[in-house]
Amino acid sequence: MGRIIALRDALREGMSEEMRRDENVFLMGEEVAEYNGAYKVSKGMLDEFGAKRIIDTPITELGFAAIGVGAAMNGLKPIVEFMTWNFAVLAFDQIVNNAAKTLSQSAGQFRCPIVFRGPSGSAGQLAQQHSQTFESWMANVPGLKVISCVDPRDAKGLIKSAIRDEDPVCMMESEVYYAETGEVPEEEYLVPIGVAAVRKRGTDVTIVSYNKMMKVAMTAAVELEKEGISAEVIDLRTIRPLDYLTLVESLKKTNRMVVIDEAWPFAGISAEVTYRMQKYAFDYLDAPIVRLNAADTSLGYSAPYVEAYLPNPKKVIQAVKSVMYR
Repeated sequence: MGRIIALRDALREGMSEEMRRDENVFLMGEEVAEYNGAYKVSKGMLDEFGAKRIIDTPITELGFAAIGVGAAMNGLKPIVEFMTWNFAVLAFDQIVNNAAKTLSQSAGQFRCPIVFRGPSGSAGQLAQQHSQTFESWMANVPGLKVISCVDPRDAKGLIKSAIRDEDPVCMMESEVYYAETGEVPEEEYLVPIGVAAVRKRGTDVTIVSYNKMMKVAMTAAVELEKEGISAEVIDLRTIRPLDYLTLVESLKKTNRMVVIDEAWPFAGISAEVTYRMQKYAFDYLDAPIVRLNAADTSLGYSAPYVEAYLPNPKKVIQAVKSVMYR
């Protein structure tokens, strides 16, 4: 049996459990302490762990990311929160040039066990500079592991695994789903990095997605069921390493695939999944794989533009019917 809790609470529980387990773990970022976090993910953690382990930083992403990388190289296990991954662009020098390369540049002498976390993707009418999706950006960097999940149970288990990992991990969340609830086990548990989850079993088509586009995928699958189309829905959960085996096994059964990705279409996660499936499972395909992405432009402010820009259940249903030749 488990408890029904929100995503923000699941993330907090995961971080708190690891901080109780290991005194080297600490959290730092803008407003994580006195304000309880911009989205209340770290609510109450300052009271429990104190100001030496829950650290409010200035608005200097490059600066506090650098402190985190240096701390990780010296034996600590930092969790660095970005209020949004859009702001992490300022810290890319530390994430990409230092954290990701520490192990290889030191010939294995230093590791960098650090977690960079915060919300990624669109969050309504936040316009161009606050609506970008960063999974493919980060997954393109050797040395980084990338998690993208909004299911509370999995998010808790994955952040615990990320904190224990000896490599740098980027955790992508969603600010519009921090209040999303789900069942979380009472007992301690971990979710392994690099393993996808089959959210719904099906026989006719495989729908693949991650993060908040999983809600779009599941909504479409329910509607398709009413029309006699059985969709299997797979949540990648981890972007790098990507669980190709689960995708191939599903494709062997359904012979058709639609990939939903909130990011831009060029050189993204959907493109990588499509390439890998045609490489490893070409003989099982009965139709070309169809990708659904955000529009290939920056996201504007107006509500109708946002609606037109993003994948939605109607677009998914149309894509599924196209691979079913209906």
